[in-house]
Amino acid sequence: MSVRSYRKMLSVLLAVIVVIGGGYCYREWRAEKAEREASVSELSGNLLIPGGMPVGIYMETDGVMVLGTQEIKGKDGIGVNPAKHLVKEGDYIVGVDSDSIYNKSELIERVKKLSNKSVVLHIRRKKVYIDVQLHPTKDEGGAYKLGIWVRDNAQGLGTITFLNADSEYGALGHGIHDVDTGKLIEMSTGRLYDTSIQNIKKGENGNPGGMEGIIVYNHYNILGSITTNTETGIYGKLDRIERIFDSKEAYPAVAKEEIQVGKAYIRCAVSGKTEDYTVRITKVDLDAREVNKGIEIQVTDKRLLKLTGGIVQGMSGSPIMQNGKIIGAVTHVFVQDATKGYGIFIENMLENLKKD
Repeated sequence: MSVRSYRKMLSVLLAVIVVIGGGYCYREWRAEKAEREASVSELSGNLLIPGGMPVGIYMETDGVMVLGTQEIKGKDGIGVNPAKHLVKEGDYIVGVDSDSIYNKSELIERVKKLSNKSVVLHIRRKKVYIDVQLHPTKDEGGAYKLGIWVRDNAQGLGTITFLNADSEYGALGHGIHDVDTGKLIEMSTGRLYDTSIQNIKKGENGNPGGMEGIIVYNHYNILGSITTNTETGIYGKLDRIERIFDSKEAYPAVAKEEIQVGKAYIRCAVSGKTEDYTVRITKVDLDAREVNKGIEIQVTDKRLLKLTGGIVQGMSGSPIMQNGKIIGAVTHVFVQDATKGYGIFIENMLENLKKD
């Protein structure tokens, strides 16, 4: 779960709307109202099976991701950074000269063939493809290097939010970002794996806890595919539903306008089995600046507080339910108060599922 040190409380911005021309604004209001009603009606037709089960995540980048550059020292002791100001953090290397590059191993093999001749790196930067010419530098051992730190995969632990009638799932409620660059990972392929929780580090004020699990990355433990990684979560298809879903009971999804401040539940498997735990919704922000911070919750269930101290890393994606409906998913924990956290509206997750 992303637990960057965000501000303790969000400041509330009060917008003053000056209405000019009553008839026009009334028609606009009626149109917006009709649009909202259509949206709510469409959303209520979505029946989803709530998740709450932990899964292992493995994702491969689309190209080789650049983490940064470094200086190369030659035999003369002089340092040279051949990629500085040419290659940027968050770039994706997709080719070297005439060779396509799909992963780090291929890039390493290509680097071994470098000489004192210039090479052209084919790079994707913010979805735009560019070519960069570099001159390799010989290191102290006599090998030619480019001086670029790279990564080609991400691994971790998260929680399934929902499953629909087409075996499509949504999970996490937030995107998977690179731990070094902080950027959303552009993926090529990904898989979900079966996992078991071995230990839980309780959250404390100023020190978020986490779930620790064992993930064996083999064919037998594959549960399904990851097809997209977005700011609202990861999405894909489950192939082995029976491995993690004990219950197939479906619940309707609810529009954000129907969510109420008050009692609700989150579903997770921190005890070793999937259970519902009481929380209180303390705020519903229909116009949140960050898409996965529309709901504010506080854990009130004594069982969960005893087990985890509140919300911990790995619980991202735990479905939030109210009045027999799925309203969203847990996404973040307040760093200074582990009993409190944020959630995303379920409609935002479903919008990205439809895009997929």
